[in-house]
Amino acid sequence: MKKTIAAKPKSQAKPKSKTSTAKPAVKSKADKKIAADASSKKQTKPVAKPAAKKTIVKTSANVSKKPPAKSKAENLGKKSKGAVTLVPKAVAQEMMDRLCKRYPDADCELDFGSTFQLLTSVILSAQTTDVQVNKCTPGLFKKFPTAKALAEANIEDVKDLIKPTGYYNAKAANIQKCAQALVEKFGGEVPETLEELTQLPGVGRKTANVVLGVAFGVPGWTVDTHVQRLSGRLGLSNNTEPHKIEIDLQNLYPEKDWTKYSITLIWHGRRLCYARNPNCAECPINDLCPSAQV
Repeated sequence: MKKTIAAKPKSQAKPKSKTSTAKPAVKSKADKKIAADASSKKQTKPVAKPAAKKTIVKTSANVSKKPPAKSKAENLGKKSKGAVTLVPKAVAQEMMDRLCKRYPDADCELDFGSTFQLLTSVILSAQTTDVQVNKCTPGLFKKFPTAKALAEANIEDVKDLIKPTGYYNAKAANIQKCAQALVEKFGGEVPETLEELTQLPGVGRKTANVVLGVAFGVPGWTVDTHVQRLSGRLGLSNNTEPHKIEIDLQNLYPEKDWTKYSITLIWHGRRLCYARNPNCAECPINDLCPSAQV
């Protein structure tokens, strides 16, 4: 049998009187004090000041200066840190074309009557001029015209004959040892390859390339003091080691022109592009050269 729970009767709300108004609660003294303290705190709360604008003082350290305008020569190539401007390949070719027109008769300036005499003269040209070498070699080659004759010579006689070229003790030893090696290994004849030539006493890549280019028509770069100086000054290479300069120049110009261009640069270095006070005003490539002083 289900148990029935009787619902409680709802209490009837008393109708509100239209004229009656609710009276505000009376605050105690403690409530009044708390309210007064809260009001006081709101009034004394500091107002946040707007952030002051940052003033930047211009100094020489933070003021960016407008870079100076580049010269015509600087615009021809790209600037490498700590080095002269490298010119583009087309500009490098234009330079050489003009120099070849300026020096159409450029050729080896050493006097010689045979390949052996050329080799000997190039060894003697170290640390001196071709002009000075040409003053000594007529007497040297008159007395010792062949590799066999020089190989068997009295070393003191050789020293006396080449003394004006400087460093004559070392040079006399070098040319005699070279002559002896030619006789022993090559029957007194000068070899025709770079590898064989550089095995001879006193013969490096520079000397070998001169002999190969002038005597045998084998293209090569003679990186002497002139070519070394001009390759940097003209923006053809940023290297200072002769072999690295040689590689840079090989990559820059056609192989068939290496010997011709090498001699042309040497002529330009001797006639206009001096080590000190180059004659830029008369230079045919002063509008292309990144080091031009005009």
